[in-house]
Amino acid sequence: MIQIFVEQITERLIYTLDFVFKERGGDYALNNDPHSFVNFQGAKLNYSSRHFDEVVQLIPASVLFDEEIIVYGIHSGQFENVDCLSFNKNPDPLASIFYVLSRMEEYTSTIEDDHGRFESKNSVLHRFGWLQKSMCDRWAVAFLKFLSGHGLCDFKKKKHEVAIVPTFDVDNTFAYQWKGGIRKWMSTARDMISGNRVRMNEREQVLKGVRIDPYDTYDYILSIAERGFEVKMFWLLGDYAKYDKNISFKDVRHQRLIRKMASKVSVGIHPSYKSNSYEYYLFNEKERLENILNKTVENSRQHFLKMKISKTYPVLKTMGIKHEYTMGYADNIGFRAGTARPHRWFDLNKNAITSLIVHPFSYMDGTLNEYLNLSIEEAKEKISNLYRELEEFGGDFIFIWHNETIGNYGKWEGWKDVLEYSLSLKNMS
Repeated sequence: MIQIFVEQITERLIYTLDFVFKERGGDYALNNDPHSFVNFQGAKLNYSSRHFDEVVQLIPASVLFDEEIIVYGIHSGQFENVDCLSFNKNPDPLASIFYVLSRMEEYTSTIEDDHGRFESKNSVLHRFGWLQKSMCDRWAVAFLKFLSGHGLCDFKKKKHEVAIVPTFDVDNTFAYQWKGGIRKWMSTARDMISGNRVRMNEREQVLKGVRIDPYDTYDYILSIAERGFEVKMFWLLGDYAKYDKNISFKDVRHQRLIRKMASKVSVGIHPSYKSNSYEYYLFNEKERLENILNKTVENSRQHFLKMKISKTYPVLKTMGIKHEYTMGYADNIGFRAGTARPHRWFDLNKNAITSLIVHPFSYMDGTLNEYLNLSIEEAKEKISNLYRELEEFGGDFIFIWHNETIGNYGKWEGWKDVLEYSLSLKNMS
């Protein structure tokens, strides 16, 4: 165990050092008493501006000791030949970890896309070309190598066993089935007006039972679970609205399908688009799923990946959500929080470590096909690079697909192979 001297022991500091040491099997102790630190005979580091004779020193940026959410002057620097954030011209790997892992820049940003989302292009990781690198883990390793190089710990980098976790969002349970009444006639009328005979024929064939609904990929999802993967699904149960168009939660057939899937895979809530603005809807939607499953729901991922961390996370935590899966971007692939490791959410408004576990994802199907316009082979190459990063630096390889994108239907023709490629990476490494 290494003893680290600091002028002040803070929650920010503990959170960061836990990520560095405990995630990698190490341990540490903090000391803010200079006299006892001087007398300590073991391995020790001075993480302060105070001078101690013959003690290894790392001068900190102020980030881990500030109490406010501050807009820092940030540039690219170097720490032990590793790219690092420099705060007011002071490169600091620990401050870099906290700044990115806590998503501090999102608390102060006022720039949003049309759906109120923080975009990857506005992130510091994108600014320096680091978004596809697990930077928080890289900084942790650089810091531990720094200590090891001074004889303060025995750190040996290892290749990691990566858990592949396929996840599926159900925004539209079916393309045609179970959509009765006015919705059915409006869709039919829209296709007639536009002259979309393909959809008209498809709808007729599905409703007659001649062909399977193109979004009915549920048996395939179950087959993935049967192969031993820890499959997770997130189901949209919000009331019908512009961006929330799933089949009614009241449909007993819908309820039976959800229960069928939940018997083999984890089913969490997919909070509706409008629930971001009204907590009432989130409470109702979570309660609907709990009534269907007859058990408490603890997993969640936001519809449209729509969230504002400072507002969304506190509400989810209050509602009893323990595991959150929205940490990633719609417009780009990579590591929004600088890591693929599950980690506790740090509430910057309260300067406190919380019990809510954040599970970052590395890519989403729509990002590859719709935002980045990649070919199938290009998508596979990008996915392979992300996976190799996790083999080297650790984390869970979580990715997002939808029931409607894995049926080789329409613009998703051939993309099921990309999902299969992602699942096969463990055997190929």
